[in-house]
Amino acid sequence: MPPEFNIPLHAIKGRGAASRLPHRFESEQRGSYDDGWGTLDDSQAEAAEAPPLQTEVRFEDVKSVLGGNDSPDVPFDRSLNPYRGCEHGCIYCFARPTHSYLNLSPGLDFETKLIAKRNIVPVLRQELSRRNYRPSQIAIGTATDCYQPIERELRLTRSVIDLLGECRHPFALVTKSSAVEHDLDLIAPMAAQRLAAVYVTITTLDGELARKLEPRAAAPHRRLRIIRTLAEAGVPVGVSASPQIPFITEDMEQVLEAAWDAGARSAFYNVVRLPWEVAPLFKEWLQVHYPQRADRVMARIHDMRGGKDYDADFATRMKGTGPWSALLAQRFEKATRRIGFNRERIAMDLSAFRPPGVQGQGSLF
Repeated sequence: MPPEFNIPLHAIKGRGAASRLPHRFESEQRGSYDDGWGTLDDSQAEAAEAPPLQTEVRFEDVKSVLGGNDSPDVPFDRSLNPYRGCEHGCIYCFARPTHSYLNLSPGLDFETKLIAKRNIVPVLRQELSRRNYRPSQIAIGTATDCYQPIERELRLTRSVIDLLGECRHPFALVTKSSAVEHDLDLIAPMAAQRLAAVYVTITTLDGELARKLEPRAAAPHRRLRIIRTLAEAGVPVGVSASPQIPFITEDMEQVLEAAWDAGARSAFYNVVRLPWEVAPLFKEWLQVHYPQRADRVMARIHDMRGGKDYDADFATRMKGTGPWSALLAQRFEKATRRIGFNRERIAMDLSAFRPPGVQGQGSLF
């Protein structure tokens, strides 16, 4: 049996993952080996000279768009995501494994083969028009960023917000993209009626690190400008200092201070989550970008996850357990109390909701 060799991975410009990692449902696994004819060297040269990966968009018609949630550790019970996959390419994204159900890789396919729910607005209109529907805040973009680059052309998120404005339905969204500013004409009037809030994720203020972690998301300084723009327009803004990654992201307090100065008034954080294929992808990323500290990072993650890459227990999955987790919680609590975060809760007005007309026409009675 000839010895096997792994082709050394390298960073791909503009992409978070370094490989098309097989998904967990694949029946075959492929490896590379040296056949004596220089094949391994040729493969490395081809990988280094390959043209930039292009983003593909596929369209699907969905039967439902509102997702229910009864997880006790998630502060919303209703969510909506216009897209599957995300071109931002955040290596830590917990939604990557969902591409496995599409027979696609949670690695490069997740950030290059995107799915757009082209009928999301008419289906949402039908769901909001049902007689037994009761309004509750809708969280938009909880799995993949609703303002990723393809939104500029497809405008599915804008169409959703336009419909929610029509029927005065409250929502909150989370994003890393400056494209949210393009919809201020819709968001700001709803915010004035206590129907909208926006959360901006800032993982770190270190631009070089952010480019490796989140290669196609807005730069950290640009996200601070997003917060300022939204706040000046009267939109309630929060900051998500997530995920916290041991020995990688080390400036949580600085992130919170900068976000406060920009206008954010609520804050939260989560620790890195590595379910299913996210764990091997993250380990690949560590070997590409931080090989000297890779073992140390994973050892500390294991300390927070009961010796495993990930523990899905509702009580601990967002914050972890153990001394490092407790220290992180203390840091966050002290920083937010000192700065002034979370003193007032963003309360949405559920009483203003009026069901939309099924065909887009207001009721005559």
